[in-house]
Amino acid sequence: MIEATRLTKRYGDTAAVDDLTFTVAPGRVTGFLGPNGAGKSTTLRMILGLNTPTSGSVTVDGVPFSSRPRGLRHVGALLDAHDVHGGRTARAHLSALARGNRLPLSRVDEVLREVGLAKAARRRIGGFSLGMKQRLGIAGALLGDPPVLLFDEPLNGLDPEGVLWVRGLFRNLAAEGRTVFVSSHMMAEMEATADQLVVIGQGRLIADQSLREFSDRHAKRGVIVHTPDLAALDAVLRAEGASVRREGGAEGRVTGLSAARIGELAHRHGIVLHELATHTSSLESAFMSLTADSVEYLAGETR
Repeated sequence: MIEATRLTKRYGDTAAVDDLTFTVAPGRVTGFLGPNGAGKSTTLRMILGLNTPTSGSVTVDGVPFSSRPRGLRHVGALLDAHDVHGGRTARAHLSALARGNRLPLSRVDEVLREVGLAKAARRRIGGFSLGMKQRLGIAGALLGDPPVLLFDEPLNGLDPEGVLWVRGLFRNLAAEGRTVFVSSHMMAEMEATADQLVVIGQGRLIADQSLREFSDRHAKRGVIVHTPDLAALDAVLRAEGASVRREGGAEGRVTGLSAARIGELAHRHGIVLHELATHTSSLESAFMSLTADSVEYLAGETR
């Protein structure tokens, strides 16, 4: 379990992380979401003791991670896939980590097989693609068979097969009772993987809830209707308190009434419907809307 309490990191007058409190529980995949520059990487570095909080605290299973010897037995982490010595082979890199943490060297070949790099074990890392470096970083995180795992943007550079593999890996790790904390700025990426979401913007907590709760609270729902008499249907539905937005031609988007109720009203008033379908906006749209005020750089913004 990871517990952050009023965690704050300031650089001069700038708060990279601002009074952040959340818990990451075992047995589920927790997505750590926020726009670029939101403070996600700084938070992960504080969890691992690489950055010192200005105030507040963060613990892993009740104690600061920096107090634990042989850390890979307790927490596995992938923060930057490029942060490796390009002249080493994959096996040499993992072997050095194993020796430093008093892990059996047999684990090196086990994790290389698990991440699909067994055939590349003797290749120098400098010739790896980004996707291969991500796999190597995941292998390093798994090396100590730890109960807690942290990943920062782990899907960058992976091909579709690799993305599916990583999603399955995270779910399997959580099913084993481990704490899995995955940082990303893409809601669509987490929608297929996460059970719980911690969302931040400009270093502050915006949401801490399950994926379902996030969807119920923030995703916008409506009903798409197609009818040759949209004006008549508009009048009927507005009289019932619904909002109708014309999407073009014979199509409208209705909010405030269920599809069943719209169908009943159309039938009662003799209005022909060609289509009636419930529509929910994507969670990515909900995420973008929720974090819009926290985006540091906006393309096309005017001054």
